Amino acid sequence: MTKEKREIHKSDIMPLDIYIKQRKELRKNIVEFKKNRRISLGPYATFYFESFETMLAQVQEMLYIEKGGDEQLKDELTAYNPLIPNGKELIATLMFEIDNPVSRSAFLNKVGGIEKNVFMKVDGEIVKAIPEEDVDRTSADGKASSVQFIHFKFNDEQIKKFKRDSLNVEIGIDHREYSHSTKLTDANLKSLSADFN
Repeated sequence: MTKEKREIHKSDIMPLDIYIKQRKELRKNIVEFKKNRRISLGPYATFYFESFETMLAQVQEMLYIEKGGDEQLKDELTAYNPLIPNGKELIATLMFEIDNPVSRSAFLNKVGGIEKNVFMKVDGEIVKAIPEEDVDRTSADGKASSVQFIHFKFNDEQIKKFKRDSLNVEIGIDHREYSHSTKLTDANLKSLSADFN
């Protein structure tokens, strides 16, 4: 796998019989890879930063589970390719994880539009998140989805700053019902820097 790849093609997909043989090792490797790409924020929010590697693993696993072959592959590529960073952005799956269904529903009902209040701060400069536009992530009655897909688009100067050692980068949510921010670790920065050209 290569960081330069920005799109999964059929030729990147392992045949199912080979994937089955290597699945345990591949899954162990992707869990290790994802470790520094997971950032918790406050009690409920977790950002999972996506990449060619995470999306390829997701597509392989979906094909393994559903065994839909080439027909399914088309749908998976349509769904997951837009979540691979293009070299000038970071993309995250933002999940609000609350085990209790009653508490989860009450929380999500209070945070409609939260996907528009996500940001990164690079050396003091705000980079506002742009929600994925595939579907509306807040319902008409104001309930937020527990899963959001968000893009952080960077200019060249911001990318240069992001890649510098010992830089202060924060990620946060500024919503009246959920306001938290946290500093990215050096391990986070190193892993995420690889998503840029």
